[in-house]
Amino acid sequence: MSQAVDIELRLLIEAIFLRYSHDFRDYSVASLKRRVLHAQTQLDYPSISSMQERILRDADAFGQLMQYLTVPVSDMFRDPAYFLALRRIVVPVLRTYPSIKVWVAGCSTGEEVYSLAILLREEGLLDRTILYATDINPVSLDSARHGVLPLERVSNYTANYQKGGGLRSFSDYYTAAYGGALFDKSLRDNITFADHSLATDSVFSETQFISCRNVLIYFNRKLQDRALGLFHESLSHRGFLGLGSKETLDFSMWRNKFEPASKPDRIYRKL
Repeated sequence: MSQAVDIELRLLIEAIFLRYSHDFRDYSVASLKRRVLHAQTQLDYPSISSMQERILRDADAFGQLMQYLTVPVSDMFRDPAYFLALRRIVVPVLRTYPSIKVWVAGCSTGEEVYSLAILLREEGLLDRTILYATDINPVSLDSARHGVLPLERVSNYTANYQKGGGLRSFSDYYTAAYGGALFDKSLRDNITFADHSLATDSVFSETQFISCRNVLIYFNRKLQDRALGLFHESLSHRGFLGLGSKETLDFSMWRNKFEPASKPDRIYRKL
């Protein structure tokens, strides 16, 4: 049975690529398998093959499946020590640029990019910064564009913000609206949201800082190296790269192209 499921999974992923040009072929097989089987149960398909047959003919059904294939889970100021390290190590260098470009790759529903916008506002840099927030999931991108937080998460976000070196009250950055917490529009004004795939797309801008956290863990080694190559190409001379707490450059083909700026916080600098 397991072998049959593995074959069905491979055929599904190939069908998605051929029909929709979304390339999951170099994602971690174990992770993809868990998510596809979960989607099969939640969406009430009798088999992966029946799921494939449906999505090939129904783009809306594929849109439903995408919510399971990607991982739209994030937090404001996730891993607060990371944001403390950004203030200490990265911000002083960013101050030396007359204009700044930041890329948040795999932005999900926007928590990371809004966290960075707040940090840059507090450091006096947001007005001269463009933040590019990219993802492959159109539903997540649409949610990020609207900038509405779930009210039940605000207390946790507030605690993270304070631990991450926040200089004001977190409530200064949102108002209660639409049954949630709506981010201040002035934060969104400097953010450009765009569809971009680390599996198939190329570099689109020179940046001084890239934050791609908890994305590479879902890729196999080949796709990790492709993504890191895009980051290396996109970064300006001596630009910074931030990864997730379980991610590292140590085993990548690009490890000799970066040096640790703060290894415990997974912040690297292009050589």
